[in-house]
Amino acid sequence: MEAAVKEEISVEDEAVDKNIFRDCNKIAFYRRQKQWLSKKSTYQALLDSVTTDEDSTRFQIINEASKVPLLAEIYGIEGNIFRLKINEETPLKPRFEVPDVLTSKPSTVRLISCSGDTGSLILADGKGDLKCRITANPFKVDLVSGEEVVISINSLGQLYFEHLQILHKQRAAKENEEEASVDTSQENQEDLGLWEEKFGKFVDIKANGPSSIGLDFSLHGFEHLYGIPQHAESHQLKNTGDGDAYRLYNLDVYGYQIYDKMGIYGSVPYLLAHKLGRTIGIFWLNASETLVEINTEPAVEYTLTQMGPVAAKQKVRSRTHVHWMSESGIIDVFLLTGPTPSDVFKQYSHLTDIGEK
Repeated sequence: MEAAVKEEISVEDEAVDKNIFRDCNKIAFYRRQKQWLSKKSTYQALLDSVTTDEDSTRFQIINEASKVPLLAEIYGIEGNIFRLKINEETPLKPRFEVPDVLTSKPSTVRLISCSGDTGSLILADGKGDLKCRITANPFKVDLVSGEEVVISINSLGQLYFEHLQILHKQRAAKENEEEASVDTSQENQEDLGLWEEKFGKFVDIKANGPSSIGLDFSLHGFEHLYGIPQHAESHQLKNTGDGDAYRLYNLDVYGYQIYDKMGIYGSVPYLLAHKLGRTIGIFWLNASETLVEINTEPAVEYTLTQMGPVAAKQKVRSRTHVHWMSESGIIDVFLLTGPTPSDVFKQYSHLTDIGEK
């Protein structure tokens, strides 16, 4: 009797068909943000609009193209946590803010305004060495520890905010009006998913138009990033420049592929970064579909000596850029400043009650 021929079974044969799930190029808000950010439109903080109370510091942000104001709020929270919220100042209707995640209203500490350079504002909590430096034009926020910049927000100018709009039918009389946030010409309407987005047999109707948001964070000196579960990928997050971004979207995927950035089973928008001497965290409080791009690059820094700039010492310091993009909601982000891994875990559990008894 001839020996039975062994049937070869490939793991790939059992893997899910990725065509039934969306990748970045099939996600309309991703395409819109990439198209608009290529135009290099910038935001400016209006420092003459700054108001401060016991809980927060507020000021307006204006896009140079749209001229529609956004309201930015910065909070100092007990335990070395900073919170940044950005919302429409006068939205057409309230935008969705995530409930039931924070254990309670975070206990805030009053931020004190310190003297800064012309065109900037410095906020400090008065207890530690952490300061928040706001640059007006272009809008940027630096989180500084001592003399070291730990995190920069919007240093790449990737702040993006789509404003709610009146119903599409009511806009008929305004077809010639220029739309500042996205290109709304007829030939681009369907491709960019402005009022209606299709995928397979599913149709998503957007009664008030697109409402996606985005923001970039530059982590100075950090190369090792973790978190934003759940993905069947390596423990350390990888650069996304050569492929899809990490997708945060709850999916029940049978036979998912390993070493893949597609979302599975859970979505936790919480990222950790670690380097020698410091660990930090970013908690992006948004429940809508979210994409996260990561890019690590060396940054050249110069230190002037008494000999003058010719004898400047050159130091190469890595820097990782993290770009968050969400389909809707507001920008609501917590910066967990550590400095130790244990401190970051405590800060996150203080906000969400994860791990606390």
